Amino acid sequence: MLTTQILNTIADIDAKAWNAITGSDYPFTRHEFLSALELSQAVSAPMGWQPKHFLFFANNKLVAVMPAYIKNNSYGEYVFDFEWANAFDRHGLEYYPKLITAIPYTPATGQRLCIVEGQNQAEIYEHVFAAIQHVVKQHQLSGWHLLFPEKALSDAFKGLSAPTRLAVHFQWHNRGFNSFDDFLQTFSSRKRKNLRKERQKVVQQNITLTVLSGAEITPSIWQKFYQFYQMTYAKRSGHTGYLNQHFFQLIGQTMAEQVVLVMAELDGEYIAGALNFKSSDTLYGRYWGAIKECDHLHFEACYYQGIEYCIANKLQHFDPGVQGEHKIKRGFEPTYTYSNHYIADASFSAAIGHFLTEEEDVIHAYKQDAEQQLPFK
Repeated sequence: MLTTQILNTIADIDAKAWNAITGSDYPFTRHEFLSALELSQAVSAPMGWQPKHFLFFANNKLVAVMPAYIKNNSYGEYVFDFEWANAFDRHGLEYYPKLITAIPYTPATGQRLCIVEGQNQAEIYEHVFAAIQHVVKQHQLSGWHLLFPEKALSDAFKGLSAPTRLAVHFQWHNRGFNSFDDFLQTFSSRKRKNLRKERQKVVQQNITLTVLSGAEITPSIWQKFYQFYQMTYAKRSGHTGYLNQHFFQLIGQTMAEQVVLVMAELDGEYIAGALNFKSSDTLYGRYWGAIKECDHLHFEACYYQGIEYCIANKLQHFDPGVQGEHKIKRGFEPTYTYSNHYIADASFSAAIGHFLTEEEDVIHAYKQDAEQQLPFK
């Protein structure tokens, strides 16, 4: 018999018990990552993220977990549904609050519903969806949204009346390269030359880059990086970012072995940094910041250093984050990502389902067009 328990904070479950279900390879479902978000108050009801984590039991034994949040806005999600919210408002309905299963501020595809091996997955999927519908009704929410799951999970919920929405991100894939030059040999001659020029311009500015991980990232370096992150967010968006210094300090204390930090130095001072997380086969580019604008430094720190790290450490994929068609000519390939959307109101559910079907044709065409712009021979 399957039963459900809802947690109002990740602290209500022991880290070992949670991680025993999620594993510790994919960094963003680790108890340590979710806990750092909550302890730092980057995730909280005032920030628009009210934790509602799901635990699933079979005969009183924990067999599955799923992070989830009640949201009263759509910020920090990276699957854009603002027009859906506007449509609800025009019809006198409330789109917020809503329930989402996602990793806050982290548009990185990976596990969202984590299940112990050997369980009947189809049975668990049906129970999970019923539990989601119950919570949606109980809290008078507009629906539930599953963001950036792996394709198999997306397909499963599509079959349970939560249709899939496609998007395209740009990701790098290791084709067995032994060096960065080996990777560049896949480029056409002109595009290979252009990329080398970009890298050389960083060298000509006397900027040096260092890749740090684990204990190499000292508290003072974390403080420097947070300064870069904060200032860059302020320049771009007028606020200092969703995350605070406490979050980065906690990450450094609890899961530094999965952090890869690229720091750029000029005249003996750090001027920029790019923060990545890693699993056993993938590097995830997450946050960037700089206090000095330098030609092509963003591309070097955020992309080329990450590619070099993947090649040196035999990682198979590099997911540098959302958006950015400028990544195409640098060898990042268009890759489908997925989300699923259950809307409780029947008429809006039908309308959004129709929209998603039409949008899918546009996404397929966009991916095909992007593939034609890749720099490869």
